[in-house]
This record gives sequence, structure tokens and C-alpha cells, in this order.
Amino acid sequence: MLKVLKNLKKSFWSVVIIVVLLCVQAAADLALPDYTSKIVNVGIQAGGIETLVPKLISKEDMELVLILTNQNKEILNNYTLLGSNLSEKQSKTIEQYFSKDYKIEPNSIYILNEIGEETEQELAKIISTPLMELNTIKNEEMANQIKEQMANNMPEAQRQMVISQNLEDIIKNMPQEQREVLLDQYTKQIDEMSDSIKEQAAVATIKQIYEDLGVDTDKIQNSYILLSGIQMLGVALISMVSAVLIILFSSRVAAKLGQTLRNKVFKKVLSFSNKELSEFSTASLITRSTNDIQQIQQLITMLFRVVVYAPIMGIGGFIKVLTNSDNSMAWIIGVAILAILFIVGTLFFIAMPKFRKLQDLTDKLNLVSREILTGLPVIRAFNTEKREEGRFDEANQDLMKTNIFVNRAMSMMMPMLMFVMNSMMILIIWVGGHGVDQGIIQVGNMMAFIQYMMQILISFLMISMISIMLPRASVSANRIMDVIETEPSIKEKRKTKEFDPSKKGLVEFKNVCFRYPDADTEILEDINFTAKPGETTAIIGSTGSGKSTIVNLLPRFYDVTGGELLIDGVNIKDVSMKKLRDIIGFVPQKGILFSGTIESNIKYADEEMSDEQMIQAAEIAQAVEFIETKEKKYKDDISQGGSNVSGGQKQRLSIARAIAKDPEIFVFDDSFSALDFKTDSALREALAQKTENKTVIIVAQRISTILNANQIIVLDEGKVVGTGTHEELMRDNETYRQIALSQLSEEELNGNSNKMIENNKKDKEE
Repeated sequence: MLKVLKNLKKSFWSVVIIVVLLCVQAAADLALPDYTSKIVNVGIQAGGIETLVPKLISKEDMELVLILTNQNKEILNNYTLLGSNLSEKQSKTIEQYFSKDYKIEPNSIYILNEIGEETEQELAKIISTPLMELNTIKNEEMANQIKEQMANNMPEAQRQMVISQNLEDIIKNMPQEQREVLLDQYTKQIDEMSDSIKEQAAVATIKQIYEDLGVDTDKIQNSYILLSGIQMLGVALISMVSAVLIILFSSRVAAKLGQTLRNKVFKKVLSFSNKELSEFSTASLITRSTNDIQQIQQLITMLFRVVVYAPIMGIGGFIKVLTNSDNSMAWIIGVAILAILFIVGTLFFIAMPKFRKLQDLTDKLNLVSREILTGLPVIRAFNTEKREEGRFDEANQDLMKTNIFVNRAMSMMMPMLMFVMNSMMILIIWVGGHGVDQGIIQVGNMMAFIQYMMQILISFLMISMISIMLPRASVSANRIMDVIETEPSIKEKRKTKEFDPSKKGLVEFKNVCFRYPDADTEILEDINFTAKPGETTAIIGSTGSGKSTIVNLLPRFYDVTGGELLIDGVNIKDVSMKKLRDIIGFVPQKGILFSGTIESNIKYADEEMSDEQMIQAAEIAQAVEFIETKEKKYKDDISQGGSNVSGGQKQRLSIARAIAKDPEIFVFDDSFSALDFKTDSALREALAQKTENKTVIIVAQRISTILNANQIIVLDEGKVVGTGTHEELMRDNETYRQIALSQLSEEELNGNSNKMIENNKKDKEE
């Protein structure tokens, strides 16, 4: 898989942008629970009061606060008593809390100075306890309880006097030692309280202080919630835009990778010899170029979000839980992660072996489908539709069963993971509810914890989802790399030789031997003959004697395993394959046409070829007759594989394509088999004029096709058993004689021979 990902180098900057955007999105998503917590804790519960230090406090309340603490200096250093002249910043603060027409009496309100965050935190620690005590004093019910406790052991008259007085006045007039003893009891009780309760009590006191001043606390609350909501929407918008851009860039990167892999696979396949093509079936190569690469492309589209985004969210969420909220429930996340890893690991272990089998079965189904569709006429002719349906059903059933197994295994994953997620949610609410009830956790913190929990679990869910695609994509990646990393058995040398101009068109087989890869025996043994320019060399023999193998060695579809094959005086292993194939006009045994037009097929070697050259090639190949009957003539369409023309027409167009190339050497691999005798004769006669100075090598099954060849090579079981003209072989070679007599009578053979002798005499006289 990593080898495939190395092809992302072309999209390096796009990948960098994706990673940056993923970090931005993750940061935005991780910030959202904080806003939820603040809206609940500060906006709703604290009435929009963000800090535990009052921004404004009346002179009377400040005096009482100072009485309740022994750190007066530290508090007063951070406050200023407002006079009649206000600074610009003081005026803005007043406007924030009061209406514009509100009049402040001089020396009646203390305002908090502009201090740093650290100083404010220190001040909060100092002032929070006296603020809670102030809240207790101002609370009528609590104040009455304190007065009752104070008056318990007093005479009735004194007791009634204490109860009737204001608690604030009592504390102010109380001797310092007695006041300290009284306050010390409440200070100890406050210190024993949880931080959450302390904060709530301090906030409630600040809210009461503001109300005493006439501040509109509802305005403070609404403003805070509105501002936090707008900020939250802004962060969510950043997350959304980042997500859209990530999908856009990921899709482009995946598409680019798919294009790169398809190009590499296609170029590699073009460099394959017949040996490599036989190792990878056509159906398998098509599957690897389409389905397998599509699997990789789909994976890459999601991979960045998982590989980068999920870990950031998982780790970031866990850190947030440990640092920004109460960490007493962090163990719940640990349990959830372990449960998810167990489920994913188990299913992954079960399903992984089936993914490779899945791709192999897809290959098999493609192979069977292609074979059946290609051989449909034969299947119908032999009434074997039921048998072929059975073959297809078997391949289809195997693929279906494997697919069902994999899908069942993976379909269990999501319900199980959702069960884990919902169970953990219930556990959080249960544990968190007890914490809220005991004052250990604030509601907003619990809600933030739930959101962080969701983010962490969703990141693991994303990883689990990718684990469904990853095994199959990994198998596909290996199959793609198998093709890309396969080295062709036929390679060009770094330093190539040039052809010898003095031996143009000369083909020499010198003790050539050949065996197919992994074969035990030689297909060709000790082949020796020379094909000269201006002459026709024919190769004939029984089926399986190695005729087609010999001509396949010429363009290096295979390499000789022994001896030497020379063209233009140079061993073909020492020359450029492009230059070698440029001088050969090869017509395969099975005519192959490409989708397009008649013109594009004849001009296949050179699109810039003149129309005159094209028409001349068609005339020599005897193809003009049927081309002229077409509605669009040379512009008429040719279907894929030439399925809309007959076998004879296909062969003639294949021959015309080779003739139009005008090479040094013509190779016809039994290319006249689908032609009638009249067309065959006319074609050979026209071809003889075109190839007057060319080397012509013909593989034939019909004796009539090669009667006038300058030399005939007779093969039997991969060996040359005869070389000569038709007359010489008929006289001296029993193998050739048997082949000839199996096709034509002796009278016909003698008659054709006499005609050939007469034609040769006329040619010499001319």
C-alpha cells in the first residue's frame, strides 16, 4: 500500500493543503464543546458573568468585603473609586453595564482596574471567600440563622435586640477578635466546599452586587449568550468550509492518483512480452486497471480525513477532557476505546483473508463473462447455453457467497460500535448526573464531556469504517504493484546498434532455438534459413509445428533462447525495438481491427499518411471492392474488434494496414486463410508488384498460397525438414508432398507448377 502512496508525489502541495485544512477543521471542531460549556455554565447558570471578580462594586459592599478579609491592600490595589471625572475606558465600562442616561454619584462605586489574566486569577482566589460570606450575610434566611446562633446563649432582651438588627451592622460593630472567630467558622466551611460550588456561590454574589447597583443583569446574560452563539457559528462555519475544501482537494488527489496508476499499469502492459501477458490474464489486467484502481481511489478520498483528522480529534479530545474539564470521567473514554479496538480488531482478523479471495473471484467472473461473450456464436451453434450458464452461475455464486460473508462481518461492526457509543453515553450521564448533584461537576462541563466523548468515538468509528475499505484496497494495491513491478523479460540494451544499410531487408535464422517460459522441451530446434529482399519465403507445416512461433520471434514478441536471429545484418537483441518494429509489417493470424473508421485502421501506422497511399494499400489488399459499397466509404465506422465486418474483410483490412506502412519486411502469419481462392490469387499478384524489393515471409496452411514462393521452409515438430521451391520439395521432401497431396490432386499440383514456370519465363523475358 505504501508503494502505491508514493505516487502522490505529483499532488504534494495539494496533500499539504489538505493536512493544513484538516488541522484547521480539527481545531475548530475541538473548540465547539468549549463554547457549549461556556454557554451553559456562564451564559445560563452564571447569568453571563465570566469572571469571579466583580467589574463594579458599590462602596458599601466593598467596605463589607474588606471587613470580611485581612487582604484589604491586595484587593484595593486592583480597584479605583470612581470620582466625577471618568476616563474613556471607565466610561465604556459604565456604558456596558448601565444605560447612557444613568447618573453615577461620585465616590459611590469601585471599578476594576485594567489587569492581566494572572493578576485577575490571583484576585479571584483572594476575593471569592469574602464574596461568599457577603452572599451569606445578604441572604435574609441565612442571616437569620446566623443571628439565631449568635443569640442562643444571650438574655432575652439582648437576644431580641440582636435578632432585630441587620447582620451587616452587627458584623461591622463587632469587635475584631470576635468577628474573626465568627468568620473563621464560615471560612473553614467554605474551604471544604468543591470548587464548582464556590464558583457558583461567588457568581451569585457578583450578580447580587450588580443588581444592587441597578445593573441590567438580563442584558449581560443575553449579550454573552448572543456573542458566544455568534462565535460558535463562526467556528462551525470555519469547520464546514474546511470540510468542503478537504473533500474537494481529496477528490482531486484521488483522481490524480487513479490517473497516474492507470497510466503506469497501461504503459507497463504495453512493454510486456507475450510471456508476461500469459502470466496475467486479459480479464485480470482489465480488473486491475479498473476495479482495483477504483478501490484505491475511493480509499484515498477518505484516507486523509482518517489518517490525519481522526488521530487529531481522538488525541485532541482526550487532552481536552484531561485539561479543560473534570477528568474524573476520563476512564469511561479508556473503556470505550478498548471496546472499539477489540471489536474492530476481531472483525478485521476474520474478514481480511476473504478480501484477497474477493478480488480473485472478481477476476474469475470477468474471465468467464469475457469468454462466454466472445464465444457466443459457438455456444449457440452447439446449444451449450445451459452449460455456460452453469459456469457463469458457479463463478457468480462463489463471488456472492464471499461478498455476503464479508458484508455480514462488516455490517456487524456499525451496530456493535453504536451500542458501545450509546452505552458510554448512558454511563457518562449517570456518572455525570451524580457529579452535578454533588456539586463536583457543572452541567456545562458534563455536556462538553459528552461532546468530546462523541468526537473521540466518532474518530475511532471513522478509523473502523476505513478498516472496511483498507483490506480490500490493500489487496488491490498489491495486485496493481504486481503489474507495475513486473520487469519485462524482453528488454532493450542501453547501447543499441544501427542496422547495416548494405543488408537491408535480409533476415537470417542461425541455429535458432526457442522454448516457452517454464516449458520442458524446445518448441523450435536448430532453425537455419535466410529470407532475402525481393524474394518470398514461405513457411509451411502441420499444426503445432512452430510456424507462428518463428514469425513471432521477428518483432521480438518472444526472444530466441538459443542461436541468433539477424535482421539487416544485426542481432535483433542489439537494436532498438521501436526501430525493429518500424521496418516490419506484421499481419497476425487473427485479423485485429480497432474501433474507429476504415481510414483510421489503414492509416494506423501513420495518421498523416496521404489518402493516395491508403487507397493504393486497399487496392493491393483487394479491399476496395467492399469499401466502395459502404455508405461513407473510407469514413465508415468499424466496431470494436471489427465485429461489423466479415472475417475475410477483416483480413484484407489488416493486410492493407501492413501494406500502407510500406516496411522493409512483410510478415503474413496465415493471413490469407479467410480469403477465397480468387481474392487470394489477385491479392498475391498485386502484392508481388508492391513487394518487388521487399522481404516477404508467409506462414500458410494452403499450398495454393505458396506455390510461387522463392523458397519454402517445411517444419515438422519444431525442426526444418525441408527447404526449396515447390518443384524441388515435391520431388525430394516427403513431408511437403504429403501436405500438398492432402489439399490438391497431383494433376492440379502439376498444372499449377507448369503455369508457374510459364509465368516465370514471361517475367524473365519482360
